[in-house]
Amino acid sequence: MRIGIIVFPGSNCDHDCRFVTRDLLGEPTLSIWHKETKLPPLDLVIIPGGFSYGDYLRPGAIARFSPVMDAVIDFAKQGGYVLGICNGFQILVEVGLLPGTLLRNHSMKFICKTISIRVENNQTPFTSQYQSGQVLSIPIAHAEGNYFIDPSSLKDLNKKKQILFRYVTKTGETSEGANPNGSVEHVAGLCNEAGNILGMMPHPERASDPLLGGDDGIGVFRSLQAAQAKDL
Repeated sequence: MRIGIIVFPGSNCDHDCRFVTRDLLGEPTLSIWHKETKLPPLDLVIIPGGFSYGDYLRPGAIARFSPVMDAVIDFAKQGGYVLGICNGFQILVEVGLLPGTLLRNHSMKFICKTISIRVENNQTPFTSQYQSGQVLSIPIAHAEGNYFIDPSSLKDLNKKKQILFRYVTKTGETSEGANPNGSVEHVAGLCNEAGNILGMMPHPERASDPLLGGDDGIGVFRSLQAAQAKDL
């Protein structure tokens, strides 16, 4: 599986993602600078977390205009797998590859802690290695993770099973107390209608090695490995 990780000025989770894909999973992984205008042959593009361009204006608002993004859009429209994590999720929304928007956290504070999310749909290239309803323990670290979308579009996301993760309690129930940022319907991650693009605020790469306290997140990457093997 050939993987490219897009690096913007201010990205800070690209090394973590590369450690997971290259060192833990043994997949060839390239770092791709944001000024590139073409992508090499790839099976997966990861847009990692961080503070692209310092999050000036708003997260992802400047990164969306980086030269590499036209190539990422073409790659996604051709069916290539794209995974956006935290700031990567914000960039995918800004560029229009995923619907909705990400607002300031309800508390108006930056939140960095481990939370629980529930797998809502395991019939996707990003979640096949999980059980539907499985509760995962994964870190978050963001100030703008409050997902919002209009009621009609939200209904459509539910109907098409595009919401893949929701914030829940440790025992798997949704509650306002378990929703760290105020996201509508507790949304923590969703895919596009075609199912080849995932954006999620929690950091699966920070929960992929037991040495770091847990490996609940590595299922996202192993699911992509399985999907690629199935495609061959």
